[in-house]
Amino acid sequence: MSSTWKIYMLAVVSFLVGTSEFIIAGILDKVASDIGVPVSAAGQLITVFSLAYAFGTPILMAATARLERRKLLLYSLGVFVVGNGMAVLLPGFEFLIVSRIILALSTGVFVVTALTVASKLAPPERQGRAIATLVMGFSTALIVGVPLGRVVASVYDWKITFAGIGVLGLLAILAVSWTIPQTDGEEPVPLRTQLALIKEPRIAVALLVTFFWISGYSIAYTYISPFLLTVTGMSEQGVSAGLFAFGIASLIGSKLGGYGTDKWGVSRTLIGGMLLHAVSLILLSLAAHSPAAVFPLLMLWAFSAWSSGPTQQYYLMTLAPEASGIMLSLNSSVLQLAMAAGAGIGGVVVQQASLTSISWIGAAGVVVAALTAAASLGITRSHRLAQERKLQQAGA
Repeated sequence: MSSTWKIYMLAVVSFLVGTSEFIIAGILDKVASDIGVPVSAAGQLITVFSLAYAFGTPILMAATARLERRKLLLYSLGVFVVGNGMAVLLPGFEFLIVSRIILALSTGVFVVTALTVASKLAPPERQGRAIATLVMGFSTALIVGVPLGRVVASVYDWKITFAGIGVLGLLAILAVSWTIPQTDGEEPVPLRTQLALIKEPRIAVALLVTFFWISGYSIAYTYISPFLLTVTGMSEQGVSAGLFAFGIASLIGSKLGGYGTDKWGVSRTLIGGMLLHAVSLILLSLAAHSPAAVFPLLMLWAFSAWSSGPTQQYYLMTLAPEASGIMLSLNSSVLQLAMAAGAGIGGVVVQQASLTSISWIGAAGVVVAALTAAASLGITRSHRLAQERKLQQAGA
């Protein structure tokens, strides 16, 4: 089997573990009504997942750094199957929270390890494309996995979605054990080294851009299913179609974000995308009661929100090219923390105010992200000018 097919197989498994993360937002109302908790409480299942992913993954990756990579992939998938089994078999909200923590840790370890393995399987000139394929597999979960899970939960029961993911996880274990060659572990990068980068003001501010952007997005996205059902008055089929359209638009936005970074530069693409993101959330709030208007606005929101992804990752890598892997790892942790914060704030908004308020509050978060991005780009420009002056003085 060629390395290309092995990389695609890892991307398919990344899609599976990604679905386990994103699926909960698509079926939140069903989970809440079945286990007898308010929607705002059920939303904290996303908070718990994101916190466990953000804090647990770097620690587990450091602890298992020397472990042979195929074994680590298989162990993480084994734990992943157990997490899905818990969601199906054990009753009550508490066990569901434990299941989300187990799924977060196993997903984080699998995704980071799969990225490492894919880059080693690919020849040097194709490593970037190999990593992009893995990331595409994970993000496709948002496009296909979430609406598909919504359809299954509507026809059968929300637990069937986790049962299906668990069974596919067993098949993934077989696929990985048969196709992925043994790959040596590596020297761990101490957490101290990883965190030292955050002490640099320009890097800290750049990571804050991710935090405000994703938390603003997450405030609204966490509660999108109940919003579409109760505020917009969409049918079950309408919600599934809306989530599918959302996913397609997010993929197009991500593609255009990468193109825009090369064509128009980081500044225009990043700040422009975030301002469009904020405007689309405000329009969504204003047109909330019209399904005909909400549908295209959902697509505009997804398109603008995810156009910032490739641009922000590229920008962070330019800030510390010698530590690009650590920068992407830090960004991933900040992203998950932001998802947790957004879900938590959204829960408070739903409980204290109303479902209709989530898009306004989300828009405010994204506006803060755009302002932070402008500040970050200014700091980076000043830093580069200072470096150039130093070099000129040294040359003179």
